[in-house]
Amino acid sequence: MTKETIYRSVLYFILAGFCEIGGGYMLWKAIKEQHPFWLGILGAILLATYGVVATFQPANFGRTYAAYGGIFVMMALLWGWIVDKAKPDLYDIIGAAIILVGTIVIFYAPRKVIN
Repeated sequence: MTKETIYRSVLYFILAGFCEIGGGYMLWKAIKEQHPFWLGILGAILLATYGVVATFQPANFGRTYAAYGGIFVMMALLWGWIVDKAKPDLYDIIGAAIILVGTIVIFYAPRKVIN
């Protein structure tokens, strides 16, 4: 992968993360906390947008979604900290760091076909 491809890929991960976590958060608010119905509809649209953004990644479906899982763990903890004021503890940070390292290996490690 070229540096440009990696930078673009990271941008897609972040954009998709905001769509997925933001959309899920809006649905959570609309359903669980009885916020307006339109907020849930907007959340559903954002979740669908997340599915579209994921298709921009250069890797196959399985690798892409496995890597998104790791990115979303980290972004969900940051969202909770910034938006819900739920500060992550030491074990949240350690777990997210482990997952992030795994995500980088899964998605960005040089590929070589093994016979």
